[in-house]
Amino acid sequence: MKQYGLLGKKLGHSWSPEIHGMLGDYDYRLFERAPESLTDFLQHGAWQGLNVTVPYKKTVVPFCDELSDIARQLGSVNTLVRRADGSIFGDNTDAFGFETLLRKSGLSVSRKKVLVLGSGGASVTVCAVLRRQGAEVVVISRTGENNYGNLSRHRDARLIINTTPVGMYPRNGESPLALIGFPACEGVVDIIYNPLHTALLCEAERYGLKAVNGLIMLVAQALRSSEQFLGVQLDERRIDEIEKTIRKKCENIVLIGMPGCGKSTVGMALSEKLGRPFVDTDQLIEERIGQPLPDFFAAQGEEAFRRIETEVICEVGKRSGIILATGGGCVTRAENYEPLHQNGRIVWLMRDVNKLPTDGRPISQKNNLTALFLQRKEQYERFADCRVDQNGSVDGAVQALMEEFA
Repeated sequence: MKQYGLLGKKLGHSWSPEIHGMLGDYDYRLFERAPESLTDFLQHGAWQGLNVTVPYKKTVVPFCDELSDIARQLGSVNTLVRRADGSIFGDNTDAFGFETLLRKSGLSVSRKKVLVLGSGGASVTVCAVLRRQGAEVVVISRTGENNYGNLSRHRDARLIINTTPVGMYPRNGESPLALIGFPACEGVVDIIYNPLHTALLCEAERYGLKAVNGLIMLVAQALRSSEQFLGVQLDERRIDEIEKTIRKKCENIVLIGMPGCGKSTVGMALSEKLGRPFVDTDQLIEERIGQPLPDFFAAQGEEAFRRIETEVICEVGKRSGIILATGGGCVTRAENYEPLHQNGRIVWLMRDVNKLPTDGRPISQKNNLTALFLQRKEQYERFADCRVDQNGSVDGAVQALMEEFA
């Protein structure tokens, strides 16, 4: 069978094999190659088509017998095809990917000042597309005329696009800049897609700005690459279908709600139905502190518990595709929202106060549950993307969740 795949120096988890598996019936692998073995692999490897990622997008250009116009213009190749006569054709489908992202996001760049963060290979492609669409492009880099030290001169920027790896897994929570200095900004694009909501995008959402990640770009460039591999034209409607499928697999289902509302019970049942890992933050905390939660509460108090809870949420929130049950009071700390939101949809599991058990729950035993609920109600509302009733059977709640995430 002809071999296709992704070529890079160091490849971690990649969605490319799964995306290409949905695009065509061909063997798609990850080819991790050191620089010293690159020449032999490109000239003698048994590949038919390759996607190329950092740091080889420019390195592979001299190996190409022919380049597409956009690849020649950019001096960067992310798609290689070995033709029947053995010659190698190089293309840059990232440009199509970014064009598709802009079109589907509804962001207009014509005659607008756009800040592009970063000056690497991705930046070059993004800038070319923006200029072609009539944008006034300003590249922000660590050094040079426009840098992170003089951002104030660009307060009139209408769009900000991040092409750097700042904020990408496992450096979740980092951001290349603060949006408060850009009062004219209408939207933010971050070509990172892991996490789905970077710290930069979370900040954009807080200000009510359009916030777009790079998953559509990834899928669109893969579709155009697949067309090159197979020599056929594919239906572009598949971009949306595949993006939705991948997003659902990446997305965590995060359960919040009052202590005793059934988050763990429902979460474990949902885990069995969907075949997803189930994680309980209270269980992780007990493993970390080495004692039952009631004992820790009695000895150390609630504030000490909340600090550890936030640490655990920040760690587990980086994961993808899990079902996550949280402690009932996690919403009392606003800083817990973004770690839960970055890869998750947050579900408020609602149960009547008079049906909530209190055994083994220090906060519930110490407080009047109705008063506690009223204290937290606004916080649950602020965190939640949707609500599911848990006054009936566990099966009923699981079915409602499956419908919500279908």
